[in-house]
Amino acid sequence: MNRRRFGRTLAGAAGLAGLGSPTLLAKEPASGPRAPFKISVMLWTVFQHLPFEERLERVAQAGYHSLELVGEFKHWSPEEFQNVNRKKRSLGLGFDATSGLTHGIADPGQRPAFLAEVRAMIPVLEKLECATLIALSGNRVPGLSRSDQRQSCIDGLKQAAEIIEGKNLRLLVENIDPEENPRYYLTSAAEGFEIIRAVGHPHVKFLYDIYHEQVAEGNLIEKLEKNIDFTGVVHIADVPGRHEPGTGEIDYRNIFKKLGQLKYDRYVAMEYLPTFDPVESLRNNRERALREGAV
Repeated sequence: MNRRRFGRTLAGAAGLAGLGSPTLLAKEPASGPRAPFKISVMLWTVFQHLPFEERLERVAQAGYHSLELVGEFKHWSPEEFQNVNRKKRSLGLGFDATSGLTHGIADPGQRPAFLAEVRAMIPVLEKLECATLIALSGNRVPGLSRSDQRQSCIDGLKQAAEIIEGKNLRLLVENIDPEENPRYYLTSAAEGFEIIRAVGHPHVKFLYDIYHEQVAEGNLIEKLEKNIDFTGVVHIADVPGRHEPGTGEIDYRNIFKKLGQLKYDRYVAMEYLPTFDPVESLRNNRERALREGAV
């Protein structure tokens, strides 16, 4: 599935919701100085023409131990869940995050449906052996002030945090740039971090998408410095084109270096469209990030 089309569909429905980090993931192998963070890949960007289990094989071939989903499991049978879990364990893989909600947090009218979806996703997360659920704000609500929509984001996340309390789960909220979706509410990472601070719950973090923020506002590193403790996942792609780090205008050498200096120890997920062999591209950029993030 195309991530842009997927994101627009969800945002049009109203958005997503986000949760924490997985419990059954292999550790990054140590070979020389390495970054403190872990590396993942957002699966929608690669191997879309292959059966799901073969996609897992390719990710493992590229040296990864973790990946993120966008709802590929929506129509899986119980047997398919079992087969996929068996396969990923055999490859040393884990699912560190997934999206999957269709209602957003900026619209207070969607609050009951949003919270119901969070409850319904808990057993799905258990089946996936995944502890992170990604959320979007959804589109702006006509006739509702930005302050009211922002408060709706805060209140919705607080209530969702109560639902996941004690379940070893986390919620993440992601920014989307206005060029990709001109109607989307949360286009600013700076505002996203303010919302997370206002929620004030250790299991509610921000998914800082570097690609989207460069398109929307820039000033990428200062936001990391000010908000590293509120960052749950960092998504990686270059501008323009959403391709590999180094193909565009973002200096990812300094991004990875700063993450290392800040001792960021959560996930950095490659969410780019490879311009050459995906396995080689993913392998090269995984190694690059771990090397350049070493401190």
